[in-house]
Amino acid sequence: MNETVSIIVPVYNAEKYIRETIEHVGAQTYTDWELLLVVDGCKDSSVQVIREYQEEKKENRLRIIVREHNMGAAKARNRGLQEACGRYIAYVDADDLWQPQKLSRQLQFLQEKQAAFVFTGYEFADENGVGTGKVVHVPKELRYQDALKNTTIFTSTVMFDTERIPKELLEMPDIKSEDTALWWKVLRNGYTAYGLDENLVLYRRPAKSLSSNKLEAIRRIWNLYRRAEGLSIPRSLYNFCFWAVRAVRRRI
Repeated sequence: MNETVSIIVPVYNAEKYIRETIEHVGAQTYTDWELLLVVDGCKDSSVQVIREYQEEKKENRLRIIVREHNMGAAKARNRGLQEACGRYIAYVDADDLWQPQKLSRQLQFLQEKQAAFVFTGYEFADENGVGTGKVVHVPKELRYQDALKNTTIFTSTVMFDTERIPKELLEMPDIKSEDTALWWKVLRNGYTAYGLDENLVLYRRPAKSLSSNKLEAIRRIWNLYRRAEGLSIPRSLYNFCFWAVRAVRRRI
């Protein structure tokens, strides 16, 4: 039986962080994985850093997919999804870090729940990848209506079982906040996301990252409500109020 986890990483100008991210994948206690690094039109030395690591460690579980032109994170992840050979799909951003037991604990949890979609808790980290002590706890489960009000699912924490959910359903929409749009699409199709409330991921937040731009975050979530989900203005405002309160709580 195929128990491989295919880990997809979009790589765009990540030379500063990508080796450490790969090393944290390599340190997993669960060893049946493949790492698909989709290099998306990088203009830095990310490819060189990856190849040096691959040669140094003789790591044949690492696969590099090079795209000459930058097409964005959604298309990069979708390309990785197309190339994935494993039963399970996981994502990690090129600057985030996993605790060594992340895959083993999450797989155990997924199998216990007989779930198609699971996610974990995480901790905010500074630019150096050092945890700040601010841990985000996650609910036991999320369905579509609840997820519209609570965007606590973080990309580097998710895992899908492609024997329980069609792989084509996992293609990310090519819009801003493509990850949240995917979670909502999956949940809208009748699946439930189960939360493992354990701190298994470090979410690195450089000072100038997109996620630190609060106005942009507001624009993105509103766009998702109105365009991606087609919600009315009153219903969008209703969900937005809950989202805003929870977003603030996660960061204070």
